[in-house]
Amino acid sequence: MSSLVRDMTKGNTTKLLLSFSVPMLIGNIFQQLYNLADAAIVGHAVGPEALAAVGSTGSLSFLFFSFCIGVGNGGGITASKYFGAKDDKKVKKVIVNSAYMMLVASTLMAITGFILSPFILRLLDTPEDIIAVSTQYLRIMCLGIPLVGMYNYASCMLRALGDSVTPLIFLIFSCFINIGMDLLFVYVFGLGVFGAALATLIAQFLSGIGCLVFAYLKNDYFKIKRDYLRPDIKIIGECTRMGSMLALQMSLIAVSCIALQRYVNGFGSMTVATFTATSRIEQIVQQPYGSLGMALSTHAGQNLGARKYLRIKEGFNKGMIIMGVFSMIVLPLAQFGGESIIRIFVDDPEIIAMGAKALQITSIFYFALGTIYVARGVLNGIGDAGFALINGVVEVVGRIGFPLLLTLFPVIGVWGIWLSAGLTWLISGIFALIRYFIKIRSARFIASASVIKTQPLSSGARVTAIESKAS
Repeated sequence: MSSLVRDMTKGNTTKLLLSFSVPMLIGNIFQQLYNLADAAIVGHAVGPEALAAVGSTGSLSFLFFSFCIGVGNGGGITASKYFGAKDDKKVKKVIVNSAYMMLVASTLMAITGFILSPFILRLLDTPEDIIAVSTQYLRIMCLGIPLVGMYNYASCMLRALGDSVTPLIFLIFSCFINIGMDLLFVYVFGLGVFGAALATLIAQFLSGIGCLVFAYLKNDYFKIKRDYLRPDIKIIGECTRMGSMLALQMSLIAVSCIALQRYVNGFGSMTVATFTATSRIEQIVQQPYGSLGMALSTHAGQNLGARKYLRIKEGFNKGMIIMGVFSMIVLPLAQFGGESIIRIFVDDPEIIAMGAKALQITSIFYFALGTIYVARGVLNGIGDAGFALINGVVEVVGRIGFPLLLTLFPVIGVWGIWLSAGLTWLISGIFALIRYFIKIRSARFIASASVIKTQPLSSGARVTAIESKAS
């Protein structure tokens, strides 16, 4: 139907994953530049306390955004399945009904976040010297949740159809807008943290509205006739089933990050500033893993709809190889270049030294972190809602339990914060692999059984039928 879509049910799997992931990776890196620009400009122009204020709200912002992200991803997975099955009518119904769901979800979360921000920040023992600025920044970010939801919805729908380029174009554009406004509002107008948050909201609005308008003009699937505008309860239920589990997963992960942030806050604003800097760096490191995971999700969803089950397994295998190569490249950079990286954010020698050592700790676990994204991408793509809950619970247990244990040992002390993050990645990665191997065996059994039902051949011919149907 459109030149902007990509069919991932045929062709070389490695090339498809890379061609889909690379544009999305570039886009995700530019998206992270929103956070980097805020942190670096605020840290240098205003000071470590302002940097700590921005960083102390990161986990809470993710919590409020997580529900919208889950709704968008749930709709995207459903759309990719119908796209793989060549059911264009249902693809369009998913696009329409996901928009309704995103509008409601983002509005509710914006209101909730704005009201609860000061109470939650105090509950987390946010240092008194940054509580007022943290509240201001978080409230402004909450008001922008519908804008984040708008872009997330458009990008999820486009990626479900194999288009990872269009979201990239508008992210790059909005990133430059964001950085320019950061410099204007913070350096020129002296608006501090308020200016950084305002710049981010304007950039998010431009990326969201631009992506939607372009999709409507250029992608045939977004040219919806009136007949499709009526809410479809069945489609909403299908999207909600997967979306709600993904939202719960991300919410639980956000809660675990908030719990870890509470431990960080207890060590004072200097540690909060260091943790903010290392968290921003790890967000950049996670972008290739996240991009690959999204590519695998789309690949698995489309091939599930096309009933090509062996390609799903092939996608996982190739994804693990790609992830392993990247992990081996980035590990020495974190181990030996930490001080130069931390210096991007602050000039304080103590924070630079502390941040460099923290990166050496967490980078040891990068392979485990990548494993989570690869397995999660495939499992989400085949609609395994159960794993989303398992993954969320594991992360909560890890990020709450490990700091409680590790910080009891004086020899570990404050480094238990970063060690806890790494160990949480490790156990989450192990659980993700176990779930994948259990689920993929079940999927292959279902695939074989369904083909045998529709192919009443002799036993020797059945094997051939199964392999040809799945490949």
